[in-house]
Amino acid sequence: MIYNLAMYLLELGVKLAALFSDKPAKMVKGHRDAFELLKSKFDRNARYIWFHAASLGEFEQGRPLIERIRKEYPQYKILQTFFSPSGYEVRKNYDGADIVCYLPIDTPSNVKKFIDLVNPCMVFFVKYEFWQNYLNALSKKGVPVYSVSSIFRPGQIFFRWYGKSYQQVLKTFAHLFVQNEESKQLLAEIGVKNTTVVGDTRFDRVLDICVAAKQLPLVQKFKGDALTFVAGSSWGPDEDIFIKYFNAHPEMKLIIAPHVVNDSHLKEIESKLQRSCIRYTKATEENVEQADCLIIDCYGLLSSIYRYGEISYIGGGFGVGIHNVLEAAVYGIPVIFGPNNKKFREAQHLLANKGGFEINGYEDFEQLMNKFLTDEAYLKQSGQAAGDYVKGNAGAMDKIMSNIAL
Repeated sequence: MIYNLAMYLLELGVKLAALFSDKPAKMVKGHRDAFELLKSKFDRNARYIWFHAASLGEFEQGRPLIERIRKEYPQYKILQTFFSPSGYEVRKNYDGADIVCYLPIDTPSNVKKFIDLVNPCMVFFVKYEFWQNYLNALSKKGVPVYSVSSIFRPGQIFFRWYGKSYQQVLKTFAHLFVQNEESKQLLAEIGVKNTTVVGDTRFDRVLDICVAAKQLPLVQKFKGDALTFVAGSSWGPDEDIFIKYFNAHPEMKLIIAPHVVNDSHLKEIESKLQRSCIRYTKATEENVEQADCLIIDCYGLLSSIYRYGEISYIGGGFGVGIHNVLEAAVYGIPVIFGPNNKKFREAQHLLANKGGFEINGYEDFEQLMNKFLTDEAYLKQSGQAAGDYVKGNAGAMDKIMSNIAL
């Protein structure tokens, strides 16, 4: 079978790559240790619901569902698996799950061993996870499998002439909770009709984060009464633009939470600033008020920091692509980002709703910021559009919960 051959080649390829790179080496070890970890932590008397996400981004889409089930149905235990180290290494201690481990590659032997051991009563695969052997084995055992926050496009293998045999894997799902009408229509065209358009669970997630946002007294002290610009997940090209503007505008304060937090990048940021700055880890109640720029030199605070801004900037748009725009928009503040945003659905919708703004360089940024700083009504209207967009797209969780058999 061609698919199985591909899985064996994938397994071999990862092992070869592990000889030369740290990331695949972590995968190989994690896949190897997964069965022992399961044996040591598995409760044979419990019923497990299994969630699988490829990496961290997909995990965040499944997380609201995990936490909702955890709260409303505590009789179940949760197994969370990852394929990539970028998910596992960050969330291996996630307390919302009873067990967190890697998912071994989709070979027939791994699948049999894994499912015989776990024996889940229900499974959720998040977004783009369509592992054929796992899905077929679960279907044969009568275990309901749901696809969550999935999105389909015409170019995917399922809709190509050479992908007809792989279409069958979609028919093993008990239900597919898709993000948009296009996905539902594409699936209907190949005979997959057990679908519901629910949107993206990330809207529910950021609303939960907003409600539970941390109070950060040092950030509040820094802000005072000043109009504050918050730049999240920024890279060098982003910083060149907004720092230049900030240097010339003493009426505003700046918070920078760079994507890369290491000393060399932090020093690079500091060298560009012509106004007083301080790093968050060195700030005190006595000195933070005197600074014009606060540099966040640690992780885990950004989603709460946006609450202190009147205007936000999301980095990555002059490089690999923008980061999470929803974390800022949920606070009802306008969101600015660079040109590499075309593949990001939320950014496109924010642009259309006039809560998001694309810039292509300093001149665009300067013109937009001048408008925000001199037209209070425009600033308020733009922020409200961003917040309304998030609130208007929430509710995926309720739709999913009403369609699963717990």
